[in-house]
Amino acid sequence: MQVIRTIKELRAWRAQRPSVALVPTMGNLHEGHLALVAEARHQAASVVVSIFVNRLQFGQGEDFGAYPRTFDADCAKLEAAGVDVLFFPDEAELYPRVRQDYNVEPPHIQNELCGAFRPGHFRGVATVVSKLLNIVQPDVACFGKKDYQQLHVIQRMVEDLNIPVRIVPVDTGRAGDGLALSSRNGYLDAGERQEAPRLYRNLERIRDALQGGDSNYAALETMACEDLTNAGWVVDYIEVRQADTLEIAHAGERRLVVLAAARLGRTRLIDNVEVTR
Repeated sequence: MQVIRTIKELRAWRAQRPSVALVPTMGNLHEGHLALVAEARHQAASVVVSIFVNRLQFGQGEDFGAYPRTFDADCAKLEAAGVDVLFFPDEAELYPRVRQDYNVEPPHIQNELCGAFRPGHFRGVATVVSKLLNIVQPDVACFGKKDYQQLHVIQRMVEDLNIPVRIVPVDTGRAGDGLALSSRNGYLDAGERQEAPRLYRNLERIRDALQGGDSNYAALETMACEDLTNAGWVVDYIEVRQADTLEIAHAGERRLVVLAAARLGRTRLIDNVEVTR
């Protein structure tokens, strides 16, 4: 595996490759990331994984400084997974000016769901992903469905800005007890880790009710929020939304997604389940 740190070198490498798949990450890799890599290997002749902890998508008081940097372990995992190139730029390479004058501004959805609790987050995500797509110029880019709202923002950005890349969604990786794989799971202590699957169990209950014909979304959301709150969680939101647009869901719609974010101790966990009726 080749480690490339500059845009110039990466573009020279790309010019010699017939097809490339990109997996953007912030490092601290786990099995969920490696599932994205495995899918990328099916999609193109060469695979690039980027590792960049993007300051723009962290809000005030969030864990940018504490976010785990595990470069050596990440390299070992990527090499074993058959990755061709690790793109590992520093901040000055990706953001040559201290002040970023031009940003990608997503529509209103950036201020809902996770965006209501993380102002500016999706602007930061869209900006850095647009940079990476422009630098790497991949044929395909793979993103996990765990970050469902992020995936939606990126899909719409690529469509609206006519970026010539195909976005491939990859199903959420889960531990045996259902907990969605996440780099932030490492913040959970032993007791919290045992409690954490409660979030997914509540989403499963809502999914089963929806598939059974229940359209009282507010009651289902409230029931799940109360269960988590009674167990010591702090719930940001649990909402049923239209799966393709993330707009408010209405009775009778067939494609839905249930999205949730809640804090367990100092760890913020997100998850979702898709529902087809």
